[in-house]
Amino acid sequence: MTKQRSFILFFGVAALLLASCKKYLTLEPQSAFGEKYIFSTVVNARSAVLGAYDQLAGDQGYGSRLSMMYPYDNDEMIGVTNASAPDNSSRDLSRYNLQPTNAQLLQPFNQLYSGIERANICIKNIPAMELYNTGTDAEKTELRRLHGEALTLRAQFYFELIRNWGDVPAPFIPSIDQADLFLGKTDRDIIYDTLLANLKQAEELVPWRKAVAADERITKGTVKALRARLALFRGGYALRRSGTMERKPDYLDYYKIARDECYDLLQHRDQHTLNPSFQSVFKDGIDAYKIDPFGEVLFEVAMAREVDSKLGYYDGPRFYIPGNTALLGNGSVRVIPVYFYSFDSTDTRRDVTCAPYYNNADNSKTVQTLVNMTSGKFRSDWITPALTSAIQATGINWPILRFSDVLLMFAEAENELNNGPTADAIQAFEEVRKRGFKGNESRIGTTPSDKQGFFDALVRERSFEFGGEGVRKYDLIRWNLLAQKISDVRDNYTKLMNFQAPYDKIPQYMYYLPGSQQVVFANSLYRPSPSSATGYTRVNWTRSITAAWVTNVAQLYKANHSELLPIPQPVIDANPKITQDYGY
Repeated sequence: MTKQRSFILFFGVAALLLASCKKYLTLEPQSAFGEKYIFSTVVNARSAVLGAYDQLAGDQGYGSRLSMMYPYDNDEMIGVTNASAPDNSSRDLSRYNLQPTNAQLLQPFNQLYSGIERANICIKNIPAMELYNTGTDAEKTELRRLHGEALTLRAQFYFELIRNWGDVPAPFIPSIDQADLFLGKTDRDIIYDTLLANLKQAEELVPWRKAVAADERITKGTVKALRARLALFRGGYALRRSGTMERKPDYLDYYKIARDECYDLLQHRDQHTLNPSFQSVFKDGIDAYKIDPFGEVLFEVAMAREVDSKLGYYDGPRFYIPGNTALLGNGSVRVIPVYFYSFDSTDTRRDVTCAPYYNNADNSKTVQTLVNMTSGKFRSDWITPALTSAIQATGINWPILRFSDVLLMFAEAENELNNGPTADAIQAFEEVRKRGFKGNESRIGTTPSDKQGFFDALVRERSFEFGGEGVRKYDLIRWNLLAQKISDVRDNYTKLMNFQAPYDKIPQYMYYLPGSQQVVFANSLYRPSPSSATGYTRVNWTRSITAAWVTNVAQLYKANHSELLPIPQPVIDANPKITQDYGY
């Protein structure tokens, strides 16, 4: 039944039923059978769709590569770095020193296509099931939901391929039904337009969040938010095979799609809204293995503990577990110091997004040098129940879409369509900002009323809101700002190192209270440091910055080249119709 794909992948319907059980997606794996059997009952069809979900997870999916390697470096954070670079692996990926043979390219590429194949099989077979039209009302409702989920999953798999590789081969039917398995590249705009149409269909097939059990499965809000995101990328800048960043003349048509989808979601605040606490989204929700009660997290990748996700191990502050004397974790996603200092001191998002410490065996904190500050939204000491095993797989879910993104996408689209922000756009923007400044809402400042000023404010706000969530690099690409922001962050980093304005008052040293379960500083983060502080431990702060750290940020990035990754060399070798573009 299986056929060899041009992407050196082997697919079969049996593979659909090998999905591991998630926390909420709990169907038991079935034995391997053919299409006719699989798509003869609702239970088996559901197992097939869960098999497609499974391709979002794991090391080669959002459990590691797609979440914590591919999005870096940017102007907020950098990926893993040490003296062993170049390595033709993760360090070169972060530094934009990429070859088609890089060890981190092939398996994520393959897994995304595996997800597409699994979704294609479901999209073909579920509507063809007899029960789809003649079953009970409950059976028909569930099969339509499964159909919509498969359409949405396929869109997410393709979106990840496009934003990392640009134009790619685009099968929309199962391999077994394709006349020619050696496909050339399809223009990404054609793929986007197909996906936007698919998602419009999926909206009518899946239920709203509160109409079904609370789990990580796709619901109507997911589809609408994802359709808005894809529309903004379809309407944004992209590196084309011409070798330049381009935006198509019809881009406003896609901003309208984004605006309309977000507007409809804003009319359903009973289904999705902001969690009142930014920290709670992560500490009390994602890191505690709980579904957000407010529906802020519209789409998250379900992970199995000790199997699927290295969030909080690969990134976040390092830690110990009971009975183990080894310091665990990698601390491999580092905060660029000027990003930390871009936050207002009263913005609650700063100390959620940035973790300036490592954990001790008793969970007390050892403050690190400023250059060793790690990303903080997924951190070991917030994981509940606490980690008790040295295994790297934490099982923390990866959030793909949050309601704050809906608000900011709406504001962005309104600003673009109306040549300036409307009252509704300003209200949406300020709702996100006020949540960030909870308790100090008066500190949010004056929202710009002109188009460029409002856009610039949105660029900053999205950075504050989504730091460490794999969003920033791709936002900057669709705005054609990646080159400028990398240049800006290096310039500011140099100023910080040299204590030049606006960083001339930042302390060289910080003094922290040893043995404390919370980070307690003796001196201000925003004023020159004292010569000593009795009872406190001194740590290099800005004194830790060297020219090498500045140079390290996106070190070999090249505009009109590095915005996309090279096609993995084995894929090129396997399929003569696929070209290697963008100067690789």
